[in-house]
Amino acid sequence: MYRYDEFDDALVRDRVQRFRGQVERRISGALTEDEFKPLRLQNGLYLQLHAYMLRVAIPYGTLNSRQMRQLAMIAERWDRGYGHFTTRQNIQFNWPKLTDTAAILDALADVGMHAIQTSGNCIRNVTADHFAGAAADEIEDPRPTAELLRQWSTDHPEFAFLPRKFKIAVTGSPNDRAVTKAHDIGLRMIRNEAEEPGYEVIVGGGLGRTPMVGKVVRAFLPKSDLLAYVEAILRVYNLEGRRDNKYKARIKILLHETGLEQFSAAVEREFDDLKAVQGGPSVAVDPQELARIEAYFSAPAFEVLDEADETFETALAADGTFRAWSKQNLAEHRQPGYAIATISLKAIGEVPGDATADQMRLIADISEQFGHDELRISHEQNIVLPHVRKRDLPAVFALLQTAGLATANLGLISDIIACPGMDYCALATARSIPIAQDIARHFADPTYAQTIGEMKIKISGCINACGHHHVAHIGILGLDRRGVENYQITLGGDHTETLAIGERAGPGFGAEEVVPAIQRLIDAYLTLRNGPKETFLMVYRRIGAEPFKKALYPDSGSTAPNPPAPSSDVISFSGTAG
Repeated sequence: MYRYDEFDDALVRDRVQRFRGQVERRISGALTEDEFKPLRLQNGLYLQLHAYMLRVAIPYGTLNSRQMRQLAMIAERWDRGYGHFTTRQNIQFNWPKLTDTAAILDALADVGMHAIQTSGNCIRNVTADHFAGAAADEIEDPRPTAELLRQWSTDHPEFAFLPRKFKIAVTGSPNDRAVTKAHDIGLRMIRNEAEEPGYEVIVGGGLGRTPMVGKVVRAFLPKSDLLAYVEAILRVYNLEGRRDNKYKARIKILLHETGLEQFSAAVEREFDDLKAVQGGPSVAVDPQELARIEAYFSAPAFEVLDEADETFETALAADGTFRAWSKQNLAEHRQPGYAIATISLKAIGEVPGDATADQMRLIADISEQFGHDELRISHEQNIVLPHVRKRDLPAVFALLQTAGLATANLGLISDIIACPGMDYCALATARSIPIAQDIARHFADPTYAQTIGEMKIKISGCINACGHHHVAHIGILGLDRRGVENYQITLGGDHTETLAIGERAGPGFGAEEVVPAIQRLIDAYLTLRNGPKETFLMVYRRIGAEPFKKALYPDSGSTAPNPPAPSSDVISFSGTAG
């Protein structure tokens, strides 16, 4: 993984020192809150409902054990003993004192971390596929590209005050695990007919109050042109994006109002002008610098192993809980004898995305001992061990069990994405966390969850959609209706390479009505599907929304269908999830 050089360290230390002075002036009263706000936001510090919140950048979701232990230390020393991992592959501390924030940033700098550009109208933390460098389907590791963009965009003077925040995601696989089509810029690493590497460039995606699917503006962009082309897109947006209305200030609105053809033509003109200027503001991709960055992301020293491992297979046969976890939480690795293991932060009844300091330290220990000292944060609020030998997986699972981290629910109904909602966020209009906890408890039976199969439920506590509800199979949006929390349900969303925006089903539900409403949807799905391999999304796309709407809003006196018995191919095991 990338390591700070002297320039990186000097930049971050200088920023911390300046922020320390700004905090001191705020505390003394020399700065008003209005004057302090843009300064703190440039350093990831928000003012939430009850306290400040510090959002720490985890570029492209990559961490090592030393960094994870430092996050655990910060959680214990300056917060309340836990951190919250977000859908942008960041971590948030919800209770820091203003007087401690500069010390926290200093501690982050000690391990090559910072909170720069995790807020404000700038280029935010660049995200990537959380299986990067390990996935069997990967064309090329996207993290060097993400790191190049991070270095280029950090403190970029031209793009520090954009019309609105700007988000970039990169994937190196045809199976999109980075939600690229829901970003301001999405980059898909591809190869052209001559097998040359490059990018498909997608622009104008986004969720929030106006969800849109991104559109392809360049079918193939050579790697050497990346920075100039991204700069061209941002210049067009910075000059033409609306600043009179923050709700219409995102690049997706500019592209929508301008039209794809006209927008693309403007970007191409700017791109040509940038390339024509010798020694001008355009930044070309220096092959030597790219090679330097790529060297940091070379593969670990993998052992040559057989695909089948006797230790792993024996544990599968002997232990049903381990078998269920392996079936659900492991993914295929590109190296024989290895697996990608995802640690669920969705134990039944717990807060989605939260990890205690003790849990973070244990994960760091496991990574150091069994995982080549690499960790990834996923946009689905889980933690990934990207490189684990199959023979070590039984030991890893046993350690995870000791800390409540062995929940076998990845991709199942209790693996819920949820924003902090009105428990923390000043923008929220309804609670998210209690709804997620209620749904997880209701569907806690592991055999029933396996019967339901793949199910993506995502919950947002306001229209800003930090919980990604628009791209959930079943999305839940919490709103305020005359002082009462009301939850709208959307159906048929998809966050993958076939990204789709879910359709609003109808009137919302009270908080106590959400779980019964979800149950009616599940009952209908299990009755309507053509066998256990047909997922909820497949059924929805085959038959449409109407049967599900009828289940959600049944006629008076009607009854929902009963779910079928579990199919024979579902693994059953004793005990509860987690």
